[in-house]
Amino acid sequence: MNHAARLAALSAFLKNQRTKLSPESVGLPIGIRRRTTGLRREEVAQLAGVSTTWYTWLEQGRDIQASPQVLDAVAGALRLTRDERSYLFSLALDAGSGVSTAAAQLEPAPELSPSLMRILKELRYCPTIVSDRRCRIVGWNEAAAHVFLDFGLVPVEERNMISLLFSRQELKRLAINWEHFASGYLAIFRSYYGQYVEDSWYEQFLREMSAQHPDFQPLWERSRVSTAPEVIIEFRHARAGKMQFQLSSLQQHGETDLRLSVYTPAPDSKTEGKLRKLLAAPGL
Repeated sequence: MNHAARLAALSAFLKNQRTKLSPESVGLPIGIRRRTTGLRREEVAQLAGVSTTWYTWLEQGRDIQASPQVLDAVAGALRLTRDERSYLFSLALDAGSGVSTAAAQLEPAPELSPSLMRILKELRYCPTIVSDRRCRIVGWNEAAAHVFLDFGLVPVEERNMISLLFSRQELKRLAINWEHFASGYLAIFRSYYGQYVEDSWYEQFLREMSAQHPDFQPLWERSRVSTAPEVIIEFRHARAGKMQFQLSSLQQHGETDLRLSVYTPAPDSKTEGKLRKLLAAPGL
């Protein structure tokens, strides 16, 4: 992400977070003739203890100095979560991973270790997808191939979960609430986006997604920031019918930045039984 793109992302994030808060939720009077959705800039500045001019410049994406202490006050005023706070600091302080652009562009997809491959196999009745920091799919188990799609039939260069969510109709038809399904992955992607601010791949990918998929940009602008969202997903599977899963996102510590998206059959549902039948049936 270049300097201008980083400041633009910071501006969009601050505006989006401000519109999510109501005056009464932060102890401010509602007042009259309120035309602004959420808080006004001067109200955020008041809560953070900074000048309205300075906060306005920050939200406008101007190239100004911001100390960690002041950013912490802004984060508190906007009621940011831990992940959102980290995202703010990464963008405002240019405090990313330090990955160089040249190295990042040539970065190959990581390979799964034997131990991780065994874990995938052991999670027999929990559809699991392993992805890297660019949401490239680098591993999956048999249950995931049955519930989602056979990723082995997808060309390696197209195995990006964000891209597939918007391009593959079988994934769009799968989720009862597709936007809710996609938003979980976008929340994870945004956390990476803020963490690796020096990797220009993210800006290029976002431009391509916006150009190719008209429904991407609105959902991206509304997306949260979360390193590990936990949500309940309901699917309408073509062969198994209604299935309910709880998504847990787990990160593997080590040299590779890998994430396991584990879909556990919801308790008190018939999902696991249906999954067992799918796995027992011949073929996909």
